[in-house]
Amino acid sequence: MKTVSLFSGIGGLDLGFINNGFDVIWAIDSDKYCVDTYRANISEHIILGDVNDYVDQIPQHDVLLAGFPCQPFSMMGKQHGFDDERGTLIFTIEEILKKYDSKIFVLENVKNLLTHNNGDTFKKIVNIFEQKLNYKIFYQIVNSADYGVPQNRRRIFFVGFNKKYFPTVDFKFPAAQPLINTVQDLLDKTVDKKYFLSHKILSTVLSSGTKSYKAKPEIDKIIARPFTATMHKMHRASQDNYYTDNFNRATFHDDNISNIRRLTPNECRKLQGFPNDWKQVVSDTQAYKQFGNAVTVNVADAVAKAIVELMN
Repeated sequence: MKTVSLFSGIGGLDLGFINNGFDVIWAIDSDKYCVDTYRANISEHIILGDVNDYVDQIPQHDVLLAGFPCQPFSMMGKQHGFDDERGTLIFTIEEILKKYDSKIFVLENVKNLLTHNNGDTFKKIVNIFEQKLNYKIFYQIVNSADYGVPQNRRRIFFVGFNKKYFPTVDFKFPAAQPLINTVQDLLDKTVDKKYFLSHKILSTVLSSGTKSYKAKPEIDKIIARPFTATMHKMHRASQDNYYTDNFNRATFHDDNISNIRRLTPNECRKLQGFPNDWKQVVSDTQAYKQFGNAVTVNVADAVAKAIVELMN
């Protein structure tokens, strides 16, 4: 099925569908560095730009994918919803679905979308798809840890079927799978000194917070906390992921370095389900941002597989 991808990032959602035989013919993202990574690892078919400028240039397609911007609805953001320019991109998706009569769409966003503005935002979105566009909507909050990746990352997925082509449809989200690997199973064997925390910063990272924010600092978790787009800034251990690494620490002759380190970009790649031959063509800062924003490939793969099973 011909597939297009909006707000594609580095292609986590796309990869899951490509792995299951969907033909992703066109993608777009407004982040130059994401486009560079996508081109180096997936395909040249991605456009750098604002989707609003390309509505009339999108190829005819069967399936539309969109991990649309989550910041307007995220608990980490200001939650301005439809008052945020990025929040209005749902109406751009509406316009595209109507214009191209897409048969199926798959959208991904933060779980907080379900409760944002006391649930009114979610109701409005469902009303757009079901009442205005005549799609049958299925939605569920799924956790990456239920699909083979040791990261607690809960996201809401919408799968919509155009009733014109699917007058009766009963989609089932993929069942959760037992988690076999821990984070420790996926840690790199050799790690550069730059990923280790200095003794000076360690006291801040391991602190319980301030008067307005208190949380227990935990490290060495076997299932990682959800990655964030700003994890390169190194938040406290109650928000980000840190690990004890005595093996690599023993190779450094530097008294200023502790035995605690952050995850490497390569470890973030593994914990988001991206393939082993993935090329990092951007800085570490950009790589952390990209993996923090990405759709977990394993989850996208499972959702795509469930759609294929329904089609069959």
